[in-house]
Amino acid sequence: MVRCLCLSGGSSERNKIHEINDYGQENAVLYSEDDVVLGTSLEGFGSVCSLPGTKGFNQDSAILHLGYGGGGGGALCGVFDGHGDNGHCVSKIARNQLPAVLLGNMNTWPTRQWKRICHDTFSAVDKKILNLKKTLDCSCSGTTAVLAVTRGEELMVANLGDSRAVLIRANEKGEAKALQLTNDLKPSVPSEAERIRKRNGRVLALEAEPHIQRVWLPFQDYPGLAMSRALGDFVLKNYGVIEFPDVSTHRITHHDRFLVLASDGVWDVLSNEEVAKVVMGKERDDGAAANAGAEAAAEAWRLKFPAAKVDDISVVCLSLNKRL
Repeated sequence: MVRCLCLSGGSSERNKIHEINDYGQENAVLYSEDDVVLGTSLEGFGSVCSLPGTKGFNQDSAILHLGYGGGGGGALCGVFDGHGDNGHCVSKIARNQLPAVLLGNMNTWPTRQWKRICHDTFSAVDKKILNLKKTLDCSCSGTTAVLAVTRGEELMVANLGDSRAVLIRANEKGEAKALQLTNDLKPSVPSEAERIRKRNGRVLALEAEPHIQRVWLPFQDYPGLAMSRALGDFVLKNYGVIEFPDVSTHRITHHDRFLVLASDGVWDVLSNEEVAKVVMGKERDDGAAANAGAEAAAEAWRLKFPAAKVDDISVVCLSLNKRL
């Protein structure tokens, strides 16, 4: 049995940074507050699923930690989409390290300072990845990250890159409504491109794929990163690619049913509304919600892009308005 991080807060021992393999090497993991690995679903509370694409290693990692922070009612969700030769390693390092670093910072700063807490956390984890450079080259490898923490009715979301968080609500008729909580942070976003160009990075699309803007070094035609923020990717950190996430806070209401986090392998082929419909269809069997969302995305890839290589697909679904 793999042991979970002790996240009940308080002493420095409880908040220390544990070994990289504390959450194991599976692509998708779910933990409860009793430190036991439960698999990938827990009926009534949430589920997590990660499906490999057809490009090689599954570079995604995902986590749902129920009981995060102690007290029984909190939860942490995260999806990490790796890229580059060592992206599958970087996404797991981020997934395994971020929860403990975040908790330590939560105990240092009032939670109303979520932006500072998250910026400190992501910066610290980025440095940890950099310190592995003798054994793991991450100059052109990295990961996106979308992270969410619930504490009672409070919801905090931090986003780095082009994975996405969506809140699914039910209206008076029980129909699913999707509210996107994050912005996809890509070089095509004018404010992101402006920051990169001010640091002398280049933002250009390849002739063969004019719809995808990428980040390049000033005088060399690499690495061509398709997102504007990431953990890792150290060759571009002096040219405007940053490790600081966008952070937002929200209040959970009685209309809210699910929080969905997913990698771009989902959002490239399904709209927010399509995902909301699939997930709400599992409201009475919410332990299957993440798997249903992932399978719907995989089927959409086969139908829309039959000749293309399928991206890795990861989904976390947290049921809201339910208590442990």
